[in-house]
Amino acid sequence: MNPLSCLESKLVGVLDTQALREYQTWWETWGCALSDTVDRAGTPLIRMHNRWGERVDELIMPEGYSTLVQESYRHGSVSRVIEQNDLLNSFALGYITSFYDPGLYCPHTVSLSTAVPLHKYGSPELRERFLTPMLLKDGDAWQGATWMTEAGGGSDIGSYVRTVAVSCSDHYLLTGEKYFCSNVGAELAVVAARPMGAPEGIRGLALFLVPRYRGDGSLNYFMRRMKEKIATRSVPTGEVELKESEGYLLGSAEMGVYLILEVLNCSRVANSIGSAALAHSAISEAERFAAKRIAFGKPLISQPLMRAQFERWKQTQDELFALAWSSVELLQNVWQQKPPYSDQYHLFRLVTHLAKYWTAEKAVQAAKWSMEVHGGQGVLSEFGIERLLREAMILAIWEGGSHRQMLDALEVLQKRRTHELLLDWMAPNSSQAELQDWRERIEQYLLQPLEDQEAQIETLMPPLAQWVGKTLQGRYTIRTESIA
Repeated sequence: MNPLSCLESKLVGVLDTQALREYQTWWETWGCALSDTVDRAGTPLIRMHNRWGERVDELIMPEGYSTLVQESYRHGSVSRVIEQNDLLNSFALGYITSFYDPGLYCPHTVSLSTAVPLHKYGSPELRERFLTPMLLKDGDAWQGATWMTEAGGGSDIGSYVRTVAVSCSDHYLLTGEKYFCSNVGAELAVVAARPMGAPEGIRGLALFLVPRYRGDGSLNYFMRRMKEKIATRSVPTGEVELKESEGYLLGSAEMGVYLILEVLNCSRVANSIGSAALAHSAISEAERFAAKRIAFGKPLISQPLMRAQFERWKQTQDELFALAWSSVELLQNVWQQKPPYSDQYHLFRLVTHLAKYWTAEKAVQAAKWSMEVHGGQGVLSEFGIERLLREAMILAIWEGGSHRQMLDALEVLQKRRTHELLLDWMAPNSSQAELQDWRERIEQYLLQPLEDQEAQIETLMPPLAQWVGKTLQGRYTIRTESIA
């Protein structure tokens, strides 16, 4: 089943089918070949100086990359959200993108995660100057990026962000180094930095909009080097130096931590969609191969053990989609909220942590299993199956690894008792016995000493995430097609 057929079977009446069909057809006609070319080209190069010795930091990407990355913007992956309040079709575009190239969904994701806080918290002048070109659909849309991580680490940004922001008239000057910058070369980035004099820790951080060029047209940030990665080559990743770079405060400095977490949570939803789509792609590729591969006198897919494995993975695929798409629907309802947030927002946080964690973990397993189905063919780069595993390994790390998602989910249970909201929200699709069982299980868990809760978290979060995904399947129309 192709990605659009999957979306149409589960999301009846909510999709812009024509636009999605055009986008999928583009992938089948042009996109897949361009994506393969970019992946095989490997790490892009930086031309740091032009022939007159001027610093230009020009990114040298494979031929066709601009066409590849811009097609989703043409169909509204960012503009639909800002102009039409339509996250559903934006993430549906992301599902199709990730089915064919999960790495490419990263530029689209961080662009959206730049546009949203700019739209919500930027002044009218900033929105006119910077948001307007992000909404173009003519092949020249500005792209965004989200840069939080520094050399000391990514998850504990409160301890390791050393970038300093100094107030200067109507803007700030940022100085520091960002270590893992996805979509480097983007026209805009939202950057975590500490205003001069702000307290230590995460509460002292603020969110700034940093453009690629200064007001006088000169470079505003500098690329130090590109990162060699096992995959996601469709998004250029590098190290960035900020040298009194012009930046614009979004919201207030005191509320910076909340804006930073909004950015991360939007990207985590996209990561869940990307993981579910990758698992779908891995299972589909395995099915195509097994239907034609003859072993011991009959197709692999007809072998009893293989059939049983396919049935389990089809079930898992449905669960992953339900979990990921539920986080999309919750985000649709709360993305325009500002602090202080409603209970619905905290429910969104819990479901998003569960979705990001579980979908990414299962995507890795699905890609590994697809390789095993292919046997020796699965490890050969010429067939592209091994790429699925390379891509999946990144999804489990982006925007906070699995351990971080479990711990953040635990925190929102401890502080907000969001399990009560979760169980009420799931009541239409679950039996009273199941709901009561989970209520008692979580309540008992939260009675333990805090250190024990953290140490034993793997006894709670995996079964909870799986149960939520399995239960929520009932909200979507039909299962994926049965095994041939």
